[in-house]
Amino acid sequence: MDKIIVQGGYPLYGEVSINGSKNASLAVLVGAALGDEPCRIDNVPRYTDIFDIIDILKDLGAQAEWAGPDSLVIDGSTLDKSVAPYELVRKLRGSFYVAGLLLAKLGYCEVPLPGGDPFSSRPVNFHLKGFEALGAEVTVEHGYVKAKANNLVGTTIYVGRSSVGATVNLMLVATKAHGTTTLENAAREPEIVNLALQLNAMGAKIRGAGTNIITIEGVDKLKTSRHEIIPDRLEAGTFLLATAMAGGEVVLNDVVPEHLNSLLSKLRETGVEVKDHGGILVVNAPVGKRPTATDIETTPYPGFATDYQSMFASYMTKAVGVSIVKETIFDRFAYVDELARMGAEIKVEGDTAIIRGVERLTGAPVEVKDIRGGAALVIAGLAAEGKTIIDGVYHLDRGYEQLEEKLATLGANIQRVVE
Repeated sequence: MDKIIVQGGYPLYGEVSINGSKNASLAVLVGAALGDEPCRIDNVPRYTDIFDIIDILKDLGAQAEWAGPDSLVIDGSTLDKSVAPYELVRKLRGSFYVAGLLLAKLGYCEVPLPGGDPFSSRPVNFHLKGFEALGAEVTVEHGYVKAKANNLVGTTIYVGRSSVGATVNLMLVATKAHGTTTLENAAREPEIVNLALQLNAMGAKIRGAGTNIITIEGVDKLKTSRHEIIPDRLEAGTFLLATAMAGGEVVLNDVVPEHLNSLLSKLRETGVEVKDHGGILVVNAPVGKRPTATDIETTPYPGFATDYQSMFASYMTKAVGVSIVKETIFDRFAYVDELARMGAEIKVEGDTAIIRGVERLTGAPVEVKDIRGGAALVIAGLAAEGKTIIDGVYHLDRGYEQLEEKLATLGANIQRVVE
């Protein structure tokens, strides 16, 4: 079991390059398998979630080979298995995209209910209702979703909660359905736009991605394409908040600044300076100065992302004043008890965390419960007095590649140890 040990009190200076987006990659790799010819995907990060989705696609009969350090070739022409493996699907939420893939490509699927971060309010019913609206017969038995459709027909579907996962799955199915499908209240995230660009390059006919109404005209055949994954806005946000917490000046390369607008706005409210140089961000945070408290409320894109919530809350534990953090999308406050071990003063009331900033945090043994909650503990450790020992770091590996090594190159006193 690996652990990460952080000795706090070291400001960050230097440059860091941001990887391709994990969430975009999961959707795009599955989308590539929907095609009838090989597709090349560039800027793919090497996170464990990515390795798992590759293994799932291979188990289903597709071919996947690395063509370079960050390039994958996916060939879905050989995909012929309709039952997804439980041992792999249970590891990550994005694995449920194969339900849409199999239903669209083979007309039948048996896919276990997905795993991933344990957020209780992440049902797949929005996906299933959409499948039914497109003409599938859907049942849930013994922990498996079974869907069958002899004839998928386009229709109008309202996407509950602007669900990103449901939007992805319904885009996949609608791409191969007969006629036109309209997704109302669709997710607007950059990852949705990235998937639409990829599918269109393969021959799909998708309009409106990036707005709340997406129109998909079904096609019979999808061809070869080459596509590049967008930069990971969540990794970029992690390094922005790490610098804000530890102090210092860091240059972030390979970013799309407009994908980070909601976070950048809040960082500036706290007293952090961020300059946008088009694809490059320079963040400057005063060393030793506590930030100004501010409030956040998570909302679907382009609002404040739920994935930033725990990391921003960690940052606010050192703020001057009281911060209100309202989570409207998922129940994701598992990190709060761990921050309390480090001296943070946080009280959770329903969907709201009330944070009273303290002058100092102290290092302590803590445990990661989910990807971004783990990043929140790393961020806290950077500013804490003494040593923070972080257990359960396999969660971090699902969404970060060599996080501790990147932070170390910026001057953090951080290392991974194997017990």
